Amino acid sequence: MEKNAKIYVAGHRGMVGSAIVRALRRHGYAHIITRTHAELDLTRQADVQAFFKHERPDYVFLAAAKVGGIVANNEAPADFMYQNMALEMNVIHSAWQSGVRKLQFLGSSCIYPRLAPQPMPESCLLTSALEPTNEAYALAKISGLKYCEYLNRQYHTDFISVMPTNLYGPGDNYHPPHSHVVPARIRRFHEAKLAGLEEVTCWGDGSPLREFLYVDDLADLCVFLMNHYSGSETVNAGTGRELTIRELTTLVAETVGYKGRITWDVTKPNGTPRKLLDVSKATRLGWTAKTSLREGLALAYDDFLHNPMRAER
Repeated sequence: MEKNAKIYVAGHRGMVGSAIVRALRRHGYAHIITRTHAELDLTRQADVQAFFKHERPDYVFLAAAKVGGIVANNEAPADFMYQNMALEMNVIHSAWQSGVRKLQFLGSSCIYPRLAPQPMPESCLLTSALEPTNEAYALAKISGLKYCEYLNRQYHTDFISVMPTNLYGPGDNYHPPHSHVVPARIRRFHEAKLAGLEEVTCWGDGSPLREFLYVDDLADLCVFLMNHYSGSETVNAGTGRELTIRELTTLVAETVGYKGRITWDVTKPNGTPRKLLDVSKATRLGWTAKTSLREGLALAYDDFLHNPMRAER
């Protein structure tokens, strides 16, 4: 990407989009185009087409999405499917129509089968059933990835996709029923510490294995791939390291400074048993994650403490 290129970051207020904007600025890209949801509703096709016709961006990072944890995905699967499919199809299609030189689609590791081989290579996509608790979101993300692939095949576009593992960091969503595991744990332990609670109960039994990537590491990879990768197969973004949810929970409690007991409600779902990405492709391309989980959690907690809107999001 040329330093003076027009770069549109869709979803610039979200955790991933804001990290991409930070990374672009660190790398010297100054002509960054953004729109808030109030300014441009990406689910409205005509509005998206008009935006692309007027702005004519050279490059696009599609980081906009409706996201949430297990509770949110279980409660509103139709909303997750419709809103994500609508906005991604509108942006990708309009990018193709307006002659965007390169687009990057951001997905999620939940696109891979529930019982995929571990670590999960990019090639295991669509080889068996998805995890039921986030199937609607996964299907939407698979559709976006495949649409990029089909445009490349049919119209010779240069549209790529990146599938990150579980993300955390500045700009995360701490809303209790809608947040993912790291921000949810940060908020619960912080509030329990302030309230002097002797016990905090967490969902499941703590046995599932998960991998976590600091969002600014992902953003650096996103910029790197726009400059160094072309191809229809997605690229996994992760650390290649995993730990149990129980271990993560203990680490978050230590980071926050909560000293009480942690108990587990085994009547609640665990989700996918294991989710570790095979990141050898990104490694071969020349990229590896730099931020350790302990360091990243400290940075995330600091962001939580200085984010006055954390309770309302």
